[in-house]
Amino acid sequence: MSTESRLVDAHDLHVHYGESHVLRGVSLSIRAGEAVGLLGRNGMGKTTLIRTIMGHLRASRGSIRIRDGDGSRMPADRIARAGIAYVPEGRAIFPNLSVRENLLVAARAGTTGRNDWPLARILDTFPRLAERLDQGGQQLSGGEQQMLAIGRALSTNPDVLILDEATEGLAPLIVREIWRIIGEIRGSGIASLIVDRNFRTVLANTDRALILEKGRIVVEDRSQALITQPSELAARLGV
Repeated sequence: MSTESRLVDAHDLHVHYGESHVLRGVSLSIRAGEAVGLLGRNGMGKTTLIRTIMGHLRASRGSIRIRDGDGSRMPADRIARAGIAYVPEGRAIFPNLSVRENLLVAARAGTTGRNDWPLARILDTFPRLAERLDQGGQQLSGGEQQMLAIGRALSTNPDVLILDEATEGLAPLIVREIWRIIGEIRGSGIASLIVDRNFRTVLANTDRALILEKGRIVVEDRSQALITQPSELAARLGV
């Protein structure tokens, strides 16, 4: 992978929570247009890695490049403006704002000035939101809130979309709809980093995947190759 194509390039990251050494030399890259799966049991450091990339946590050692900038020194808002959008676990929508306001509050052109995801396209992609534009965020179901969180991220016209537990706690019908939307986003050329408990669906919707175990990357391979290694997945993911 050439360094020129890397939108995110994290190298040898170490992160501590007090005395707890959570990430232990993790390296991860995301290149333009690529979909990457991040797998692992609960508590292995996936969300910590994402929050470190996004500038919400600081690494005690290691480096992060966001495009050509030093991501380890960037504040979180600058990382977002560098084209990295984040849909966190728990969605973090604004409950007291309407659906329309949630979508417009973050809307901006992308890093090249393009506006591929105006409000109209987002509403075409999420017809449920179009029906609820004037409702408050707190009035939406969990699945609708997740759609809103993804739509809000797309309104920033990102180059990379990071999804942490994209379908957790959602009904099967909504889960299928979310994965359909993720596939559409992938087809649009936006790179992605996807965390989800359904490893089979993650592997089916990504180019390559990494497995994180006790703060270390223990497996990295093409997603289609990993699908054919059920014993390795069982050993690493407990499935």
